[in-house]
Amino acid sequence: MIDVHAHFAEEEYEFPAEWEKIRAAGVNTVILASDTLKHAKWHSEFAKTHNGCYFTVGVHPSELENFGRETVKTLEEMAADEKCVAVGEIGLDYHYPDPDKKAQRAAFEAQLMAAEELSLPVEIHSRDACADTLAILREHSGRLERGFLMHCYSYGAENLGEFLELGAYFSFGGVVCFKNARRAAESVRVCPMDRILSETDSPYLSPFRGEKNSPANIPVIVEKLAELKDVTLYEMCEAIKGNAARLFPKLKP
Repeated sequence: MIDVHAHFAEEEYEFPAEWEKIRAAGVNTVILASDTLKHAKWHSEFAKTHNGCYFTVGVHPSELENFGRETVKTLEEMAADEKCVAVGEIGLDYHYPDPDKKAQRAAFEAQLMAAEELSLPVEIHSRDACADTLAILREHSGRLERGFLMHCYSYGAENLGEFLELGAYFSFGGVVCFKNARRAAESVRVCPMDRILSETDSPYLSPFRGEKNSPANIPVIVEKLAELKDVTLYEMCEAIKGNAARLFPKLKP
């Protein structure tokens, strides 16, 4: 099983016990998503010494202090690592009061351009910014040939088709396991099988409310995805495996 979006850096997991727990749960591939270059460096070092672990490099829209040309240059240098499978997580976040939308858009576009130059796919964070995210992706659609992931997709079935038209993949996490998560469940139901992926966004959004999340919870999430799609667990696992291989070609079988 595969977790395409988790965070370990500065999250106070106990290693090696946590990694052993993840592997024992049957999760053989984990992609560590980076929100800062500092965290990308931590993730890259962890990935070097852990089979089945990979990372992304990118700057989150809420972490843009001192973002500039040197940031992008460093990002590009780090992306050369054989275990760096994508640029991310990047995008837009308008959730908190008074977001600097201009700075967020500029950083998003700069990192999309970098991903194109690097021939890497992109992991996108988009929160309360559906219209602007779609507008930027449409404007830069020619730069998305390597594909992109809408991480922790939250915009509902009504918008999923618009992202799909641009070539999106969609990852779903613990939220789909909540009894009142009707929008998330409907998004899973309408998402094509060849575009669906599993994530935890650890340590956040555990399928068990109030608990710290872990990639070890991926089997719970994948089982729920299979239920919502009315397919067997094996069929869902095989679909996710194939989708991950297409979107992230640097993953090793």
